[in-house]
Amino acid sequence: MEAAAKSNLKRVSLELGGKSPIVVFPDVDLDKAVATCHAAVFANMGQCCCAGTRTFVHESIYDKFVEKATELARKRKLGDPFGEVDQGPQVSELQFNRIMALIEAGKKEGADLKTGGMKHGTEGYFIEPTVFVDVQDNMRIAKEEIFGPVQQIMKFSTMEEVIKRANDTHYGLAAGILTNDINRALTFSQAVNAGSVWVNCFLHVTSQAPFGGFKQSGIGREMGEEGIHSYVEVKTVTISMAKF
Repeated sequence: MEAAAKSNLKRVSLELGGKSPIVVFPDVDLDKAVATCHAAVFANMGQCCCAGTRTFVHESIYDKFVEKATELARKRKLGDPFGEVDQGPQVSELQFNRIMALIEAGKKEGADLKTGGMKHGTEGYFIEPTVFVDVQDNMRIAKEEIFGPVQQIMKFSTMEEVIKRANDTHYGLAAGILTNDINRALTFSQAVNAGSVWVNCFLHVTSQAPFGGFKQSGIGREMGEEGIHSYVEVKTVTISMAKF
């Protein structure tokens, strides 16, 4: 955007970062919900802009969810990404160090580390699948984009509360909700400030559906009809002619 402003004013579309919430209500299959939230954050070693890193779980199922989520994270197999593994290395030493620094911040600020939090192996930039629980909204790991294999699980009580907390971020790229109540799903979808909202799924992107963010998650849209708008100009022709 800065380069365009200093040169030729070329139109830009920016798809930036996120700190996406995924909200779990107690009326869903718990094992499926745990698996969905797991995939939402750990896909591509956590290096996904719309990853569901803020996992909000209803208080009535919180303890069981934490137990199952921790167990699933511990089962992830790390190693050569060209082999039969679930997780490879981070993309660079710089990103590895950033992730590890945020993991340390989570420990220091009082989040409960259930599993992971360490480098895996002696070579490469591998990080153990990490799960923090009892995370508070003001902690760095709840506010900053980690872009790594780190899941933060938070407890909530009501829809009103979780909507407010989900929107309490500079980002607005994506959000998700797991529930079998369609009214609840639609209420959340309309109230949450996010460019993409997934109901009972996550990271489901298609070429027909516009993708992009609110707030500091970017401007413009990719894909769908809206994605074409960045590449076209609208012309207005106004004509005044004498009547014959």
